[in-house]
Amino acid sequence: MSPFDLPSYLAERRAAIDRALDAALPREDAPPATVHKAMRYSMFAGGKRLRPILVIAGAEAVGGGMQQVMPAACALECIHTYSLIHDDLPAMDDDDFRRGRPTSHKAFGEAIAILAGDGLLTLAFRLIADNGATLADPRVLRDVIAEIADAAGTLGMVGGQVVDIESEGRAIPAETLEYIHAHKTAALIRASLTSGARLAGATPRQLAAINAAGADLGLAFQIVDDILDVEGSLAELGKTAGSDRRKHKATYPDQHGLEASRVRAKTLIEDAKAALVPLGRAADPIRGLADFVFERRS
Repeated sequence: MSPFDLPSYLAERRAAIDRALDAALPREDAPPATVHKAMRYSMFAGGKRLRPILVIAGAEAVGGGMQQVMPAACALECIHTYSLIHDDLPAMDDDDFRRGRPTSHKAFGEAIAILAGDGLLTLAFRLIADNGATLADPRVLRDVIAEIADAAGTLGMVGGQVVDIESEGRAIPAETLEYIHAHKTAALIRASLTSGARLAGATPRQLAAINAAGADLGLAFQIVDDILDVEGSLAELGKTAGSDRRKHKATYPDQHGLEASRVRAKTLIEDAKAALVPLGRAADPIRGLADFVFERRS
């Protein structure tokens, strides 16, 4: 049995996602050109495309295919990119660099950066709606829209960001830190996997396995992010390292130490892979992505 070729898998799917995103986003010269240029500036600044790849991997794990879920995959990347643009704003994290170059508000000003994020978030739901053309049962699309909206809104990413902001400079219990990470980051990663599986016709048993794996994988991703903020560099991360400590944010390394944080992240990765056992070899891409999340340096 040959090992799963993750580098080739990632390269092929990133290329396909980039082509689809290029087609989905308005052209730079489409009026109003400034905001469309800003949307493209952030979207094509690089990035791992992890969330759209997880949408595809979720679909493949239950017998679906890449093109079947590509509009939703692009939608998840739009939501992720919007969140980064808004996170970088002076009112939020006030970061100067993202993916190795000036953040959107540094390149276009705060107002256009806000509107570029708004434009990407709104486009995301148009793309999810477009995915309905591949479905025989409209209830599936309803469930996908609801799940992604919950994961991105005040019950998920936005809610986690609010508690994160309110916790800056304060000593918070471990339960609050877990809440921040589970909502701010993990919710959208989990929804990426499960939305792909739903669109590809997952059974309840398959969906339960992917949901469990996605929750563990998402939390592991944020713990690794906390570790990299301590150990990484601008060259590796594409953003200024050490920003969490400068902003007095609560992180796993601060609360539990670096070594315990690594152990926790590794345990979550192994739990995610264990949850995927019922799906067999079809879930190999998700298992490979889980290892990628743990081993990454950016």
